[in-house]
Amino acid sequence: MLENLINQIESYNPNADISIVAKAYNYAEMAHSNAQTRYSGERYFIHPYNVALILADLHVDVPTIAAGLLHDVVEDTGITYDDIKREFGEEIANMVDGVTKLSKVKYRNKEERQAESLRKMIIAMSKDIRVVIIKLADRLHNIRTLEYMPDEKRNQKAIETIEIYAPIANRLGIASIKWELEDLSLKYLDPEGYEDLVLKVQEKSEKRKDYISQIISTIKEKLDEAGVEGDIKGRPKSLYSIYKKMYFKNKSFEQIYDLIAVRIIVDSIKDCYGALGTVHTLWKPIPGRFKDYIAMPKPNMYQSLHTTVIGPAGEPFEIQIRTLEMHRTAEYGIAAHWKYKEGIDEQTNYEEKLNWLRQMLEWQQETNDPQEFMESLRIDLYADEVFVFTPKGEVVNLPTGSTPIDFAYRVHSAVGNKCVGAKINGRIVPLDTKVKSGDQVEILTSQSSVGPSRDWLKIVASSQAKSKIRKFFKEKDKDFNVEKGKELVEREIKKQGFQVSDLLKDDWVKFVADKYNMFNAGNLYAAVGNGGITENQIVNRLKLLYLEKNKDKIELEKIENLEKTSSIYNKPSQIEKHASGVIIKGIDNVKVRFSKCCNPVPGDAIVGYITRGRGVSVHTADCTNIHDLNGNENQRFIEVEWDTGKKATFISELQIKALDRNRLLQDITNLYTDAKLNAISLNLRINKEKVAIVDIGFEINETKQIEDLIKKLKKLDGVLEVYRNKK
Repeated sequence: MLENLINQIESYNPNADISIVAKAYNYAEMAHSNAQTRYSGERYFIHPYNVALILADLHVDVPTIAAGLLHDVVEDTGITYDDIKREFGEEIANMVDGVTKLSKVKYRNKEERQAESLRKMIIAMSKDIRVVIIKLADRLHNIRTLEYMPDEKRNQKAIETIEIYAPIANRLGIASIKWELEDLSLKYLDPEGYEDLVLKVQEKSEKRKDYISQIISTIKEKLDEAGVEGDIKGRPKSLYSIYKKMYFKNKSFEQIYDLIAVRIIVDSIKDCYGALGTVHTLWKPIPGRFKDYIAMPKPNMYQSLHTTVIGPAGEPFEIQIRTLEMHRTAEYGIAAHWKYKEGIDEQTNYEEKLNWLRQMLEWQQETNDPQEFMESLRIDLYADEVFVFTPKGEVVNLPTGSTPIDFAYRVHSAVGNKCVGAKINGRIVPLDTKVKSGDQVEILTSQSSVGPSRDWLKIVASSQAKSKIRKFFKEKDKDFNVEKGKELVEREIKKQGFQVSDLLKDDWVKFVADKYNMFNAGNLYAAVGNGGITENQIVNRLKLLYLEKNKDKIELEKIENLEKTSSIYNKPSQIEKHASGVIIKGIDNVKVRFSKCCNPVPGDAIVGYITRGRGVSVHTADCTNIHDLNGNENQRFIEVEWDTGKKATFISELQIKALDRNRLLQDITNLYTDAKLNAISLNLRINKEKVAIVDIGFEINETKQIEDLIKKLKKLDGVLEVYRNKK
């Protein structure tokens, strides 16, 4: 096996330091020697070995292949980052660490899963793009062996691959991986449609084989006459691209003619255009179907000439023309450019190639809303593009559907913010005009402009423009929101019976701001002002700080007030234990009840509230209903704590969300039965996304019982999330 990998590496990099690969191979094989087997029954090391083979197919550098062999050892064995760093150096250790972190994506729902997975990939790419290339190779081998996985995981992995990994591979220009990821995912997402398509493509390809051979022969003859050397082949379209045309563009299989594209690979850019001229003398080109990606490369570095012509039988077919270097980039994308690290191609302008990555990194930092982030990524990962020109003739690429406003913000934020009009091809046009490839766009600006209109958010098509428009209004509105937010907080403080000076202490406000990742008072008040956080949440946190700092003073006031006004006690006492399992400081002979709004159980931080005629109501310290109970009578709060010596019984509810599958309920029941927990209620429902939602109520003595059960439930196949239902 090692010899096979080494031969593959030496075939494209004869000077490679094979000793590093051999060392990583032996190290990983030993580390995984006691690991569990894969679903296929193979020993686990087969997986990292195949990942390394895929990376070698992409012709990546030796450190990347070594990291591919080691990519699972930190996560699945007792080996640490420091162990890898000591044995293989910081470069390889950082790549292994990056892949490990990408594997630990936590999420609460589908949108957040997608957004957080993509966020982590983008951040990883900004540090070292090889981390994501390894992750793509890892996913490709997993999808190749998906047939051995349980049904529910198979479907989940296929969807994730289509939605996240294939678009990333496309953005990195790695077509060979993108096509295989899409086709194999389709095989599991729509097995019948996939098999039907495979049969139809094979049948039609057999019938068209002679037709394509005739076309290739004709082109070859004409190129020889023109003195252009070229390698000509027929390339079948990917199954997923055909599937998309059929199901998303509502076409029948018979209506799809370009099942096979003819590819011409020549020696130089000059020969590319020479070959194009030859093809157009043979067959008539279809207007609007010619694309020059050599003069205007795609952001993922793809270059080629595309033209669709009417063939000898009257059927349209596509021809792609490129150089060998362009072909390599088209197949391997960003991976093809790692050779510059070894000094083979120092002229490669690598930094310019990753402009799109820097833009995506900016966008992911500017929004915490998973839905908004996914919307921006869908536009920029999936969208087709148009190419337009500045007045100086520079090329700017934009998503299809873009307007002059998108163009303005692509040039510079200041140009977009001061934009008052636009010209396309010398004529003044409305700002909502859609630009087309080849248009020359000029932006008219004014220093007296007050800035963009909020309506522009409905007009623009690019994430960059939307992000910069939102940023403008966020900054413009911040001062207003700070003032408004502070006013709301002060009003809430008074409503809850405190003096503003009691709670709004600079260090307390800074502490609360840090808790919400706002870092200063201004950001915290602005968040309250724009509705991101409620004033109740802020005041409740400040109030807990106040109660903690003034514990002794408040305790004395409570006892004095209760002696005068309350009818729910007989005489004061320092500490009283109750049958309920709660200790109440300051009073005895009082009824205790646990609030149903938050269902506190032993282990939770709790506060007591003296009700009128119903004893003390116990709430969790972070219960959102505390402030509603408070009103203007702060003295009615009382200090309570759990009696650790008392084994009282409490009710705790869990909500479990999982992919609907056979035996799900049985597996859940087995777990809590083994834990010797008594279930007193159970409700199961299936939503329209085929997600099972299970609500179960348990009798428990302490939170550890329920926390241990949650950990076990999360490990069940198909379980998406488990949490304690406090309401």
